Amino acid sequence: MAVPIIIDCDPGHDDALAILLAAGDPAVDLLAITTVAGNQTLAKTTLNARRVCTLAGIDAVPIAAGCDRPLLQPLVVAEDVHGESGLDGPRFPEPTVHTVTEHAVDLIHRVLNDHPEPVTLVPTAPLTNIALLLTRYPQDAARIREIVLMGGSTTRGNRTPAAEFNIFVDPEAADLVFRSGVPVTMCGLNVTHQALATPDVLARLEGLDTELAQVCVQMLTSYASAYRRLWGFSHPPVHDPVAVARVIDPGIVRCTRANVSVELRGQYTRGATVVDIHRYLDRPLNAQVALELDTERFWDRLVGAVRALGSARG
Repeated sequence: MAVPIIIDCDPGHDDALAILLAAGDPAVDLLAITTVAGNQTLAKTTLNARRVCTLAGIDAVPIAAGCDRPLLQPLVVAEDVHGESGLDGPRFPEPTVHTVTEHAVDLIHRVLNDHPEPVTLVPTAPLTNIALLLTRYPQDAARIREIVLMGGSTTRGNRTPAAEFNIFVDPEAADLVFRSGVPVTMCGLNVTHQALATPDVLARLEGLDTELAQVCVQMLTSYASAYRRLWGFSHPPVHDPVAVARVIDPGIVRCTRANVSVELRGQYTRGATVVDIHRYLDRPLNAQVALELDTERFWDRLVGAVRALGSARG
């Protein structure tokens, strides 16, 4: 039976691929897409979600815009990675998929309470919307099966030496989520850096010979240039689909239980995820922490999802 999920995202090249994986894989049932400010401003991330859904024929899934800034600090965007549009590279058709009028938090609340079973939340962005949901509707925690997020790291960061971007943008929101008592799985940089879009992956996508697959190749090519320029990566890591893959097939992403705390005050470490894998501290085990990715199975699911969506459009 397909796992019901909601994706909360800030497209972003890898968020776009996460949406395609969730919409195209039969193991999950994508109930809603919500957007938040992060990789770019809220207006741009919401437009990008609409663009991706229009291109892929995802027209029966409601999209709602959420928070346009973090809980406490000014917004920091990742224009150096994702470009001025937040999704530089391809030329997208004019979007025909529209947003609903509800705020993202209210849409998540409604979907959680209307669905007959608990729903998994998959945030691939700063956790502002999710923190606001848990604050505004604390009773909804019982309707969440788990939160499987892309964010943090067991090692080093990618926005500061210590902090990964999604957590860095809104560390107070991340702290609230990790302390919420809702089951959390953290797919951080240490595992998403194993999801490299190599030339073999691009060739597999090109071989699908659909418009959607070609746009995926264009997105990854643009994304790759940013990763070479900024971090010296030969091939770009696609972070966000890893969280979706964990829901699709937990065996794709090996995890261990640990305590995860978010650093809020460190002069050099604000936004860092402090992951106590070896249990040095007497703190509750509040998260599953991803350690290892089965890359072959991961890419099989992602390419398969793009194939399914592209064929449906053809």
